[in-house]
Amino acid sequence: MFIEISDIKKSFGEGESHVEVLKGISFELEKGEFCMLLGPSGSGKSTLLNIIGGIDRPDSGSISIGGERTADMNEKALTRYRRKHLGYIFQMYNLIPNLNIKENVEVGAYLSDDPLDVDDILKTLGLYEHRHKLPNQLSGGQQQRTAIGRAIVKNPDILLCDEPTGALDYNTSKEILKLIETVNQKYGSTVIMVTHNDAIKSMADRVVKLRDGVIRKNELNTAKVAAEDLEW
Repeated sequence: MFIEISDIKKSFGEGESHVEVLKGISFELEKGEFCMLLGPSGSGKSTLLNIIGGIDRPDSGSISIGGERTADMNEKALTRYRRKHLGYIFQMYNLIPNLNIKENVEVGAYLSDDPLDVDDILKTLGLYEHRHKLPNQLSGGQQQRTAIGRAIVKNPDILLCDEPTGALDYNTSKEILKLIETVNQKYGSTVIMVTHNDAIKSMADRVVKLRDGVIRKNELNTAKVAAEDLEW
């Protein structure tokens, strides 16, 4: 098994403001699997994503990726692990405003020992003709595509997506979902996507539903739908 998540617990705050966000989360993913973490706001899905990504540490439990346990890594090893294995796509694009689109994508390439071809990525994402523009000269959808390019140019084993269409309109959201689907199929990245939008779960191989910090459902999707055919 490629990713093993074992009894992850996480809480925040002290005394009266103490909140248990994750109450013992366990599931496994195969390499190349597309997993949707689904749940309402406050269900713990973004916290879980941050723990899988090594941005946050759990109070207890363990995460193993390709046989490596993140709990056994010191800060330096964890940073190296994130650089080597993970690509992140956030709801806010976090682009560098004074770098053009190609340079923003190249930032991701510098972090990798085995990056993908930058021009090939730009063409796949429909950004090649915009490569010399600055982020503020692009639409929200184009900026999100640039953020996807920066994440996937690293050639990551795992692509972590935190509400990547949360700030986008319906048509642009579908475009972005199609691109993430393409990345999963073309480059073989394992994709873990957080969403509260129930309608897009059908494009995933596996759907893990969280509520109140526990898994309510963990099921394989037997009737997978292409991103292009999703409707909500």
